Amino acid sequence: MTQSAGRFTGQTIIVTGAGAGIGRATALRLAAEGARVLAADISAANLESLAQQAPAGSIVAVAGDLTEQAFIDTLAAAGDGRIDGVANIAGITDGWLPPAEMDDATWYKVFELNLTAPMRLARAVLPQMLARGKGNFAFVSSEASFRSSLSGVAYTSSKHGLNGLAKSIAFYYGTKGIRSNVVAPGGVKTGMDTRFRSDYAKEITAPILETAPPSVEPDIIVHSILWLLSDDSPNINGVILPCDGGWTTM
Repeated sequence: MTQSAGRFTGQTIIVTGAGAGIGRATALRLAAEGARVLAADISAANLESLAQQAPAGSIVAVAGDLTEQAFIDTLAAAGDGRIDGVANIAGITDGWLPPAEMDDATWYKVFELNLTAPMRLARAVLPQMLARGKGNFAFVSSEASFRSSLSGVAYTSSKHGLNGLAKSIAFYYGTKGIRSNVVAPGGVKTGMDTRFRSDYAKEITAPILETAPPSVEPDIIVHSILWLLSDDSPNINGVILPCDGGWTTM
């Protein structure tokens, strides 16, 4: 994949979940390649440390809760009328709860952040992208969006839905200069809470996890995200790109 120091020079790109994990690594790489990054995260402290690591002035910290419409509006407005790309990375897991053990609170919480928030953000920034005739979305989904061996029912369902959202954006607006694609990682070494809340789920999935490709550092996933956000991937639209070390071959 092509990589250059100025690949995103002059662009303003939103990164959600920028305080840690894949989001943080993505924000730092975009800043290093010339972007003005609107870094969104619920932790103001994490965003402050992110800004200290990045080139001066490259990070605009926007702290708040992505599940609140008012914060989505604030984040979209932080681009001052020009947002070139969105990296939707923020997400939470569900304790591996299978369908018979799923509670409403967990279901709604996972869907709010993993699917509803990305929809609202896309809805907020699409008008100005369409007015300029250009814009890029890169959604971080999961291996769980192909099957259910890496999560519980809420996470799996929300990531299947996220793939559908990305494809819908590509279908409706691809001819108007908008590209929308998905990176689907396997195991990644992030700060997400992956503890089992179900003994049954652990019993069923543990043998599968033992044979899965090893987890990787967040930086590995960033290569694919930036490629999809950049002009190095022309004519790529509505694609679900596995970045999982071969998990999809199992």
